[in-house]
Amino acid sequence: MEDNSSLVGGQSLRRINERVIIVQILVMIFLCINLLLIMTFFKKECFYKTTRYILFALTLLSDSFLLVMSNIMLIFNHFKVTMPVWLCIIVSVVVILYLAVTPLTLTAMTLERYVAICMPLRHGELCSQSTTVNCILIIHGLSSVPFFVVLSIFFASASLSFYTQYRVCLAEMFILYRWQDDIRAGVYQLYFVLMCITIVFCYVKIMKVAKAASGEQRKSTWKGLRTVILHAFQLLLCLIQLWCPFIETAVLQISFKLFIDVRYINYLTFILAPKCLSPLIYGLRDETFVHALKSYASFGLCKRNSWQK
Repeated sequence: MEDNSSLVGGQSLRRINERVIIVQILVMIFLCINLLLIMTFFKKECFYKTTRYILFALTLLSDSFLLVMSNIMLIFNHFKVTMPVWLCIIVSVVVILYLAVTPLTLTAMTLERYVAICMPLRHGELCSQSTTVNCILIIHGLSSVPFFVVLSIFFASASLSFYTQYRVCLAEMFILYRWQDDIRAGVYQLYFVLMCITIVFCYVKIMKVAKAASGEQRKSTWKGLRTVILHAFQLLLCLIQLWCPFIETAVLQISFKLFIDVRYINYLTFILAPKCLSPLIYGLRDETFVHALKSYASFGLCKRNSWQK
């Protein structure tokens, strides 16, 4: 019996270690891609003066930050590293904030495409640099609402001695009562509904313009429509990510082993996967950005070859 249990334990430990290694490889790949795209963004002046590129850079920065923080927390949880509750609160505040930044930024990018296609004469006015800065502030303001709600309820319920305890930092630590989980779910579901309504509204309006357009305008409009569809898919993954804690909490009541498996699948599918879709949507589908990226990635060789031709 002892041999069998040790064998099973060894296999489980090896499987967990393999999972951690796989995550580290994926995180490094995505971070390198994001870093290359961010550096390309700052290399050309037209990028940081255009709304859609600024919002694109914001998603890259927030996604990269989330990748780093979630990876650190994954390693800490894997090795059962404890920390003071007050420190865990600070870390969690930042993570919860940026969990909402990417979906809201994607919604703002969809609205920008709606204005560019359906209101082209007002695009310069509505999508100026000052408007973009205000938009980013609004995005961060809206993103702060979920963590403000969660932490306000937690502070009202937790005793003072709880903050000095040392624990493994988990999101479930802030849910002391079932009703707190229900309020958190309500806030995220409200965000989910509002963002879905925005995406559907933009899609329907752009579809109408696409059907009425002709020639080059029709081609450009359909390209914008495909971008909105890709945004919708990426947004869906991000919004499902907001539901993951509720799914994991329910699974935890059934089996801890199943909880570990579900959390790992959720992390790969709904946290890592959406982070690689941003480069696909704007980094690789935008011709201007692709040319700048090729020139930067090849240390200017592409640009020299084009001059020689």
